[in-house]
Amino acid sequence: MLQEKHRTEIDEILSRYPVKRSALLPLLYLAQREAGYISEEAMREIAGLLRLTPPQVYETATFYTMLNLKPVGKFHLQVCKSLMCALVGSDTLIGWLEKKLGIKVGETSKDGLFTLSKVECLGACGTGPMMQINDDYYERLTEEKVDRILADLKRDGASALKTGPFMWPEPNGAKQ
Repeated sequence: MLQEKHRTEIDEILSRYPVKRSALLPLLYLAQREAGYISEEAMREIAGLLRLTPPQVYETATFYTMLNLKPVGKFHLQVCKSLMCALVGSDTLIGWLEKKLGIKVGETSKDGLFTLSKVECLGACGTGPMMQINDDYYERLTEEKVDRILADLKRDGASALKTGPFMWPEPNGAKQ
């Protein structure tokens, strides 16, 4: 239970908001940080803390793509599907990833390393197609870049993302 493990942090979060409901997102993030996703039990607990109904908490949790309602792999690949990315090949990018990982959108690889998702705009409209892996952006993706990124992640595991995103140089010195 969140309250047992994080009482001090929960109290600190609640103290920042004169209206308790305003603490909903920070508490959902806390629950996700704890388990890697937001469980029904965590939503019920948060509802009780904030004097909300569980459906009110669920409504918020399902609205934001950065909140996960089921476990995800060590590397959560979120491909932007907005119009700008679609125009420059996000559907092709999704196809490469599905083929290379052996999974479909919404699935996690058997080894538990990768989960593939489509999300709305990630705010990198000028550098698509792009994807976010955990907290890092990978932009101007080509099949070759995707191959290298996946190989690095598979080889290095969690340490591959600790130093931030690695951006492959563009041919002819073009700026990323």
